[in-house]
Amino acid sequence: MPPTSPPPTSPPPSGKSASPPGPPSPARRRRTLAVCAVPVAALLAVAVFAPLPYSVAQPGLTANVIGEYKGEPVIAVSGKEQVRETEGELLMTTIAATSPDASVRLPDVVRDWFAKDRAVMPRDSVYPVGDNPAEVREHNEAEMRESQNVAVRAALRELRMSPDDVRVKLNLADVGGPSAGLFFTLGIIDKLDGDGRGGDLTGGRTIAGTGTIEANGEIGPVGGVPLKTQAAKRDGATVFLVPKDECADAQANTPKGLRLVPVATLDGALDALKSLKDGGKVPSC
Repeated sequence: MPPTSPPPTSPPPSGKSASPPGPPSPARRRRTLAVCAVPVAALLAVAVFAPLPYSVAQPGLTANVIGEYKGEPVIAVSGKEQVRETEGELLMTTIAATSPDASVRLPDVVRDWFAKDRAVMPRDSVYPVGDNPAEVREHNEAEMRESQNVAVRAALRELRMSPDDVRVKLNLADVGGPSAGLFFTLGIIDKLDGDGRGGDLTGGRTIAGTGTIEANGEIGPVGGVPLKTQAAKRDGATVFLVPKDECADAQANTPKGLRLVPVATLDGALDALKSLKDGGKVPSC
């Protein structure tokens, strides 16, 4: 009797498919999750510990431009003009930022992002010339020298004085950049002429501020204003002259008791200071 062949396997009925495989076991799921978690953890570690292209800034020093800094007058005037005795203070303001080669990491950014006395800023907005500390220092010193030269020209132009008869030297070696230009100009005017009526520009107040200056008297924005207002309040100022274009930035975190006065030109700044003394109308942000 010939061997009996196994019956042929019938295909599944038309319109039906084979049953899908069952769900993976719990152990298999755990292994899969563990494998996937490794690259995620690695990416998080890189994000936490890798340096980021940011700088952290805080309120910096202030200096009274009609006073002394480190034992010598900030503004030294020689020539035929008599230098006035001044009262009050004209405080130029600064920010202090992490050095261009410092490592700022994710925890630093998260911590300082919400702090009122800190600001996280793109590094190239703070140090546009790169991350070499020597190059940055040289760039900032060059900007400060140019700012001082322009401030002298703007002040003498305002007073209609000749540089042949008046020589002005500015001494503030520890500060770089152009943001003290307005206050250098105001300080020179206060020392040489005051308010033009025998009084001081300050009216005995401590007045702070910031802003670049052009030889024609135009005042330009500088950045970092919210932190500078904090430095001003910390050091006793009650009034802060702010470039008009930066009013909104200044208002974002103005310390209580500090009056913001927007200025766009040197003449406007002088008029505002005289109005403060006289109790007249003074612009506000």
